[in-house]
Amino acid sequence: MVTKLLKALYVIGMYFFLYIPLIVTIIFSFNDAGTAEHWNGFTTKWYVALFRDQSLIKAAFRSLLLAAMAATTSTVVGTIIAIALHRYRFIGQRVVFGSLSVIMMSPEIIQGISLVMVFVILGVPLGFVTVLLSHTVFCFPFVTMTVLARLKGFNRNLVEAAADLGATDVSIVQKILIPLVLPAVFAGWLMSFTLSIDDVIISFFVSGKNYEILPLKIYSMVRTGIQPDVNALCAAMFFATFAVVLLSYRLVRKK
Repeated sequence: MVTKLLKALYVIGMYFFLYIPLIVTIIFSFNDAGTAEHWNGFTTKWYVALFRDQSLIKAAFRSLLLAAMAATTSTVVGTIIAIALHRYRFIGQRVVFGSLSVIMMSPEIIQGISLVMVFVILGVPLGFVTVLLSHTVFCFPFVTMTVLARLKGFNRNLVEAAADLGATDVSIVQKILIPLVLPAVFAGWLMSFTLSIDDVIISFFVSGKNYEILPLKIYSMVRTGIQPDVNALCAAMFFATFAVVLLSYRLVRKK
């Protein structure tokens, strides 16, 4: 009885630690005061001001478009690499696998500096293209590892049976492997989308002066202090993310 009570308290404490900052942010997004230091009554004017800010809406649209394109590109590249690592044996396979792990474990500031140096040396102007390429490089290893874990967990007899029946490699990939790894592919896409739309450090180095996305916009807004409109923006992003996760969970569960 005591053990169960301690476990329940531990779980409650962990959830409290994780979600109390989000709850506080959402509550103070309805604060009528001009600062987040004290409560001055309930209002929704910050949400109205938020949706009237054209620069903020433009930055949000850029971030959503960028995250969707980076997630899609990362998912395609990561899935192809995962299938290649699982299906075939080639020289340097361990090097490729180790390189993916290095990218995942490397600090973002190192990746940002390295990428901006490459773009400067190649003469590529900083902007949408450089951010998209950087986010793709940053995200696709996570997709590869997710899909590869799924591939290693299914029954290999399905592939061998298909090969015995005369199926080609293309048919095996299209009709067996891809349908089996679709949940992992979808999970990798969501992970890439989240990582892309949340990234600040790499985007700071490779975005340039004339291309501002939502994370950098938020960073510039909070440098002078936490304002209620920032709380409203964070609350809106949280509810949008929660809706996407809930929808994806229902779709996967229904399937």
